[in-house]
Amino acid sequence: MVKTVVRQIHLWLGLLSGLLVFIIAITGAIYTFQEEIQDAMKDYRFTAVQQTPVKLPSDLLPIAENELPGKKVHSIQYSTASRSVEALFYSAEKGNDYYYIVYLNPYSGEVLGVENVATSFFRIILDGHMYLWLPRNIGAPVVLIATLVFLVMVISGIVLWWPKQRKNAKQRLSFQWRSSTSVKRKTWDLHAVIGFYASWVALIFIITGLVWVLPGFANGFHKAMGGEKSMLYHEPVSIKDSSKAFQDPLDLLFIKEWERRHAFKSIELHPVETDSSSIVVVTNELEGTYWKSNYRYFNQYSLKELPVTHIWGEYNDATAADKVLRMNYDIHVGAIGGFAGKMAAFLFSLMIASLPVTGFLIWWRR
Repeated sequence: MVKTVVRQIHLWLGLLSGLLVFIIAITGAIYTFQEEIQDAMKDYRFTAVQQTPVKLPSDLLPIAENELPGKKVHSIQYSTASRSVEALFYSAEKGNDYYYIVYLNPYSGEVLGVENVATSFFRIILDGHMYLWLPRNIGAPVVLIATLVFLVMVISGIVLWWPKQRKNAKQRLSFQWRSSTSVKRKTWDLHAVIGFYASWVALIFIITGLVWVLPGFANGFHKAMGGEKSMLYHEPVSIKDSSKAFQDPLDLLFIKEWERRHAFKSIELHPVETDSSSIVVVTNELEGTYWKSNYRYFNQYSLKELPVTHIWGEYNDATAADKVLRMNYDIHVGAIGGFAGKMAAFLFSLMIASLPVTGFLIWWRR
């Protein structure tokens, strides 16, 4: 009786949400290797290593801003010796939103490429994954509902798969195609067997996705793990003191950090936007992930380091609960496990995308 009800729930929710789940899963699979694909296709992301010193931020910022008149650099990132410097231009202001990256030769300042990220292929893929290519205020709630429905689908699918007798479990863990040539049986196996294995990874995708889009869920998840700090990112205020103003504070902080560049793979600096902004300096110990980044904030006048009470501070100050939340994006895309982790995320995303297809075929052939 219970399984009959669960089966009906699984069926009708699947028919209603199948197309959305397919789009979310397939776009997630495509997005997984976006960094690797862009590195392979865009040679301006790299530069020849030279034995000369790299240019300072004060040298590169005017060059980058000259490429995009009327726009200001949001951040500038130096990576490994063979990578271009990235000057990122970003604004979410209504009616004046944009997202560009200007790639610069760190040794000469030459502009190697300008990319409009907002219209790039992988941005379009990401918009499909997060908003189904709908306006954000419509697409985001629809994706959230689809995700919650898929959570019910995953749980109900596990319930339906689970055998009454343990001895029958082995048969449900592998394809039973030798005993039957029926297309119907093969379709059923594709749905049930793949669905069982994919369900456990799908739960990770769902939880990390909900953490990403639902601040309330993320906060509750963080507290349940013992987290005490705020998850809300904010930059501390710089107390104005013109008597201590430096001419090029970004350069001074860069030089200080660059002296210990053996300790990190990239350094990102955020120029101030107002007279009360702090200067943000982000150093990342790893390449390809973000969770181990150190976020530091400095008074733009005195260059005194400013403390923060949220989780986006120095990595060594983060608790276990803080680190899990900082890992969220890297877990979601599989980057936490390196190339193998990304490959797993890619394959499981494809497996998840296949479930609405095989589920529909099972229903159709009935």
